[in-house]
Amino acid sequence: MANEKQLHLTAFMRPVSLHTGAWRYPGAYPDANFNYNHLKSFIKKLEEAKFDAFFMADHLAVLNMPVEALKRSHTTTSFEPFTLLSALSQVTERIGLAATASTTYDEPYHIARRFASLDHLSNGRAAWNIVTTGNPESSKNFGQDEHMQHSDRYKRAREFYDVVTGLWDSFADDAFVRDPESGIYLDPEKMHVLDHKGDELSVRGPLNIARPVQGWPVIVQAGQSEPGRQLAAETAELVFCSPRDLKGAKELYADIKGRVEKAGRNRDHLKILPAAMIIVGDSPEDAQKRRLELDSKVHYDSAIASLSIALGCDASKFEPDGPLPKEIPESNASHTARLGVINLAEQEGLTVRQLAQRYGGYSGLAFVGSPESIADDMTVWLKEEACDGFTCTMPYLPEGLNAICERLVPELQRRGLFRKDYEGTTLREHLGLPRPTNRFFDGTATNGNGALPDTDQL
Repeated sequence: MANEKQLHLTAFMRPVSLHTGAWRYPGAYPDANFNYNHLKSFIKKLEEAKFDAFFMADHLAVLNMPVEALKRSHTTTSFEPFTLLSALSQVTERIGLAATASTTYDEPYHIARRFASLDHLSNGRAAWNIVTTGNPESSKNFGQDEHMQHSDRYKRAREFYDVVTGLWDSFADDAFVRDPESGIYLDPEKMHVLDHKGDELSVRGPLNIARPVQGWPVIVQAGQSEPGRQLAAETAELVFCSPRDLKGAKELYADIKGRVEKAGRNRDHLKILPAAMIIVGDSPEDAQKRRLELDSKVHYDSAIASLSIALGCDASKFEPDGPLPKEIPESNASHTARLGVINLAEQEGLTVRQLAQRYGGYSGLAFVGSPESIADDMTVWLKEEACDGFTCTMPYLPEGLNAICERLVPELQRRGLFRKDYEGTTLREHLGLPRPTNRFFDGTATNGNGALPDTDQL
């Protein structure tokens, strides 16, 4: 019997794996981040498995990490998201195409044009992940010596959203008559000049492209800070987040969904998809062995630095292949994070080296087990309202991705937890989201607080 509620699954694909050692895993493609043929094969595999979307993060500068760590990172180079997703839109038919675009170092008119173009090129599969850029090194790439303050970045982002969505509504859906007999191509009565003048932005409009296929591309938001949660509640339709455990995920889920309702929106029109690395094995024990092998590919010099930060003390003085010392010096580091490290070492019997490689590789939420055990865990998260699905991060490619698509997904389908085929053609249809009405031509404006219009028009 099929479950009433099913999981939504997106694939986080820039970098192709968040794990630092992924590119060194046996059989992995070291150049996967920057090889179009590999990326094309990945998205086709994900579409065959009926994933909701292929999700690309972005960075506007080389990551600001120590050179000793940077030289071992596979995230240094990657394609610009719009260029790659535009190409991938032509070799796929149904899977959604989500790209990150910063409101801090770009302009609303650029963003509106790019996403509208991608939505048309893909016949309605585009999504915009709204971010504010946190890397202070990015400012220097855009002629600014000082990085914009956190609160100012979110203030600009909120207004930025209003401008972009307003530009998407520049034309009514039937504005382009294209009648050869009369010679009328555009009905000017169905064109709106935005003429926005705000605290942060001034944009005249209209946008020089027809309204997107989906009305608006799907809005994604990734912040977990107080202003990030509020921005998500008012604007987002899909939230990418990083809770570390079930308890934290349930608290985050309840908080954001509650804010959505206070903003006058339908809570079901925002999907929360925590990031989770998935390692599939023949058994839970086999999967754990794969995890340890993957972690072992993280160089010890950079790994021990990560462990030192987590513990708040110099872990390089500990015996690498011995257990974590019972007495760890107190520090002003996060008590919760420090206790989490100690508990993890005890629970899994990890040596200092293994623990360091875990924190130097990927220390976020992970499902490691057989297809059956992972499906069990995902069922609990869904039923206990900790998520609406997951943003799947790959452990290593191609083998790790193939195992998810060929072994885990069929188990989820067997249980009625995941679709066996796409029921629609657009990303909004995959996610069960309404198509926004046009605020200028359909008689629907944004809510009084500036929140996303909530409509059941599909």
